Amino acid sequence: MSQGALPGFRDFYPEQMATRNYLMSVWRDVARKYGFVEYDGPPLEPLDLYTRKSGEEIVGQLYNFKDKGDRDVALRPEMTPTLARMVAAKANALRKPIRWFSMPQLFRYERQQKGRLREHFQLNADIVGEASVVADAELLALAIDVMRAVGLTASDVRARVSDRHLLTSLLAEVGVKPTETAAVFAAIDKVGSEPRDVTLGKVEKAVSGVEARRGVARVLERTSDLNALAAEFRGSTDVMEAVTHMREYLNFLDALGVGDWVDFDLSIVRGLAYYTGTVFELFDAKGEFRAICGGGRYDDLLSSIGGVDLPALGFGMGDVVLTEILRSRNLLPTPEFGTDYWVAADDESMLPDVMTVAGRLRAKSRSVEYALKSQSLSRQLKTASTVGVKQVVLLRRDDYAKGKITLKTLADGSERSIALDAFLNTL
Repeated sequence: MSQGALPGFRDFYPEQMATRNYLMSVWRDVARKYGFVEYDGPPLEPLDLYTRKSGEEIVGQLYNFKDKGDRDVALRPEMTPTLARMVAAKANALRKPIRWFSMPQLFRYERQQKGRLREHFQLNADIVGEASVVADAELLALAIDVMRAVGLTASDVRARVSDRHLLTSLLAEVGVKPTETAAVFAAIDKVGSEPRDVTLGKVEKAVSGVEARRGVARVLERTSDLNALAAEFRGSTDVMEAVTHMREYLNFLDALGVGDWVDFDLSIVRGLAYYTGTVFELFDAKGEFRAICGGGRYDDLLSSIGGVDLPALGFGMGDVVLTEILRSRNLLPTPEFGTDYWVAADDESMLPDVMTVAGRLRAKSRSVEYALKSQSLSRQLKTASTVGVKQVVLLRRDDYAKGKITLKTLADGSERSIALDAFLNTL
């Protein structure tokens, strides 16, 4: 009995491989337009690279084991720790800011659900060594430009942006204690995915002060209104500093031509604790799918993982959700597998000549097929038509002896005779 792929893993038949290659070509082209250069790292890393970043609890989500050298290792669940390790190893020699991107296959032992598998490919783009908010705008513009490049519009996808500094300042201003902040962040992170009273119930458990709870409720009423927050908390220096920073960020996004894709949304927290400043997520505007992309600033991570104190920001964009959205919008290109030419002969003894002509065509960067064993001409033409070839280079024994070939167009059956060398020179 034949066995399929493991749960949560995919087979990539030619059609699926064509879709994957299409997405990766878009990712690569857009990243390069922004001056990013490609890198990669090993799919297997020391386990402690991930526990240093996320704690021991992450082990339950990993494919981890002891290798034959008795080392604790794991298949990479994300790319950022590898990036941190690589940057730290050559930090002094690298030109700053570093603009790197990669397209790794990542592995997580998670429960399968819509838009989430146990392996996926992901565009990772990171800027290291630049603290300016301009870098934050540049990074989000790259992610949005990927959406444009695959045919999505601002009515299909929304970029929701926030700032952890701003949210932290607001919570402090309404009386939330520093020890309570993480739990409030976790509650706010679920806004929109659960009823409001459930979120407020979590806040009530997390926050001891009655006035502070009321303050959090007021903040939650204004998560999408930056001006209202600025008006209410205009007396707080810390809040207004963060508001100014957010307005600057939004202005830069306008300048880069992507402002109409962007919504301010303070409920975007990003579950990962290492984010330190601006954060964002790209969502399907219809709300049918999981987040397409997420990222933000993580200024302390390189120091904690690699021992190098450099500001940094980045995002990850997975192929699974993006492919589902493009399929739902009929935006995936139809794969084309037909080769450029089929070379055939009317004499079965001419197979070496067929191979010679195929080789000369391939030297001109054309894709070519021919029958790999002796076949009748009618059989060869039928096969050529079946595999989607548009033109057949036909070698007729008498004409070929004079240096001529026949070009046959399969769609209408038309033929024209031409000298082989003249034909090759036109390519």
